[in-house]
Amino acid sequence: MKFLTYQTQGRETYGVVKGDGVVDLGARLGQRCADLKSFIASGAFVQAQTIAQNSAPDHDLTDIAFLPPIGKPDKILCVGVNYVNRNAEYKDGSEPPKYPSLFMRTPGSLVGHKQNIVKPPESDQLDYEGEIVIVIGKSGRRIPEREAPSHIFGLTCMNDGSVRDWLRHGKFNVTQGKNFEKSGSVGPWIAPCDEIGSLGELELLTRINGEERQRGNTGNLLFPFTRLLSYISTFIELQPGDMIATGTPPGAGARFDPPRYLKDGDHIEIELKGLGILKNNVINEPL
Repeated sequence: MKFLTYQTQGRETYGVVKGDGVVDLGARLGQRCADLKSFIASGAFVQAQTIAQNSAPDHDLTDIAFLPPIGKPDKILCVGVNYVNRNAEYKDGSEPPKYPSLFMRTPGSLVGHKQNIVKPPESDQLDYEGEIVIVIGKSGRRIPEREAPSHIFGLTCMNDGSVRDWLRHGKFNVTQGKNFEKSGSVGPWIAPCDEIGSLGELELLTRINGEERQRGNTGNLLFPFTRLLSYISTFIELQPGDMIATGTPPGAGARFDPPRYLKDGDHIEIELKGLGILKNNVINEPL
């Protein structure tokens, strides 16, 4: 089952993909599950399965406007430099890190599937970073690694868009360059892990204008999903709907010589095998 949030006829709702259409769960589950985040928290997965099996699609996927799957997550945590070969890409002779590097994004910095990513006028260094995102399904604090999979509702894709020169404005943080409005994207939907594959064998690809730029496998993660959940939940309580972006593989635009940053008109595809493809175009910010 693939769960998504979308807009149709001026109304925002959520549902489950069925064939080339979507079954509107929001209309059927009512205020008890007002949005996808509250649906995840309710644990109504079996009920959603029954509804999907017994209902015809309410809308074609081509007739809806995709929104970020979780519209108002409590937390969007992002992991930096989490692939073994990504750490080597820096060519600084550093040893692999002992702990994950973390930063946070705001919901307003992300758009949904098929929505435009916006290049700000303040910089010509907007970059792409394809990532796999964990969506939390069950709250937890100090989660043991062996129990971490039971806290995952599913996975989705993210373009962790980065404005590279603004990443260097601060001495010890990257917040500025990671949070320009509509500079990244997430989606198109969330799928349970068991429908995608083994957490340690997932394949991620990024294409720019049809050209493959990134290819990564979660077998090369410095900190696997279970370790990330255990570490992060040590200092913060994870809640249903929280998102954890797990890092990008080598091949971001900044690592080319010369760099290959995004420009107006570029088309980005981020594909997680078994889940689908997150697609966005880049536009210059209208002034």
